[in-house]
Amino acid sequence: MSDLLQTAHPRPEVLAAFEGATGFMPVDEGLALYAAAVTAARRTGLPVLEIGTYCGRSAILLAEAARETGTVALTVDHHRGSEEQQPGWEYHDPTLVDPEVGRMDTLPRFRRTLHAAGLEDHVIALVGRSPRIAAVWGGELALVFIDGGHTDEHATADYEGWAPHLAPEGLLVVHDVFPDPADGGQAPYRVYLRALAEGFEEVSVTGSLRVLRRATTG
Repeated sequence: MSDLLQTAHPRPEVLAAFEGATGFMPVDEGLALYAAAVTAARRTGLPVLEIGTYCGRSAILLAEAARETGTVALTVDHHRGSEEQQPGWEYHDPTLVDPEVGRMDTLPRFRRTLHAAGLEDHVIALVGRSPRIAAVWGGELALVFIDGGHTDEHATADYEGWAPHLAPEGLLVVHDVFPDPADGGQAPYRVYLRALAEGFEEVSVTGSLRVLRRATTG
């Protein structure tokens, strides 16, 4: 990991909660996300934000970073599941379907995940679609973590909606960046390339996780 990021590790019980939570992020990528969040929050004193919460696996580490630095973690998700989590698709989990309405609803599992980790007080859940929330958001952010829908439409909207809210010392984190199409979808990779072209520089690479910051001049 780049020495531009502070060396930081979550408490053992928090890491155990992360490992036990429903979700897909590997431990090494989670630790890189945590270090980025601690670094950015300490530099700016501002909230950290993720787009794409699912059941709260990565939110555990962002909440722990917020607790450690005296700020708050914001999570943005409509909690109806992304494209690949719908019935008939590869990542569908039928236990996450609300039987009353017949649709995915990951919000209850997310809340139970944070409660079990003892981190509810350090998170504000913003429930809705990312572009609509971004359009009414007025504050600066220490960190923006893009891990929402993986179509070009959704990934681009997340970048365009939230990257402008980053503080000058803030960090942009993009998950599921796969340069080789054989490894995964290309929408996050295209967002990553666009960020580099628009003035961000790479700080660290861990698996498919990229940490970037705006390039400084002078």
